[in-house]
Amino acid sequence: MIAIEFEGDSMHLNAKMIGGGVAAAVATGIGYLLLSRDEQPASFRTVSREGAFSIRDYPPLWVAETVIEGMRESAVALGLGKLAEFLFGKAGAKRMTVPVLADGDEDGRGWRTRLVMPARMRPEDLAPEEGVSLRALPPRRIAALRFTGDSDDRALGTHEAELRRWMATHGLRASGPVEHAFYNSPLTPAALRRSEVLIPLAA
Repeated sequence: MIAIEFEGDSMHLNAKMIGGGVAAAVATGIGYLLLSRDEQPASFRTVSREGAFSIRDYPPLWVAETVIEGMRESAVALGLGKLAEFLFGKAGAKRMTVPVLADGDEDGRGWRTRLVMPARMRPEDLAPEEGVSLRALPPRRIAALRFTGDSDDRALGTHEAELRRWMATHGLRASGPVEHAFYNSPLTPAALRRSEVLIPLAA
């Protein structure tokens, strides 16, 4: 079972795995709920900014990731549920680091969901979990487009095309596939929902 504890304006989880684990739907709901309270943003340095477009330098990051087959939105939601179950239940995390990162996995099996590990959490101290991988991401330079509103497949495709046109105008080349970053629960009104399209840049 999972108990949600509120202390002032902060929310913490007290999770115990019983009878095969927490159902994915429950963990998904809690994961999205955590996006709106007490979250820590992943760190980066802004190199340049032009309206909603920016270039960022990210330091090395440890991420927990999982791959789920199916349609993108449902796969990412289930992936977040699995990661929330792992991080809050077994790893003992108190807060979630935003954004939730998502992209297609390398071999085309499905959609990969990632959460950046809290800085104080050491991957070598965590027990392995079936379906969850811990990966070290190298330092990266990223082109980003921030937007509000819908983040369905059509909207993400439109904003990706905008970002690629902006990159071409500035002579920037991609070094990898597009990634999506989500900062809010789907229950957040679209006008207040923050999302990003991210494309890693070649040196």
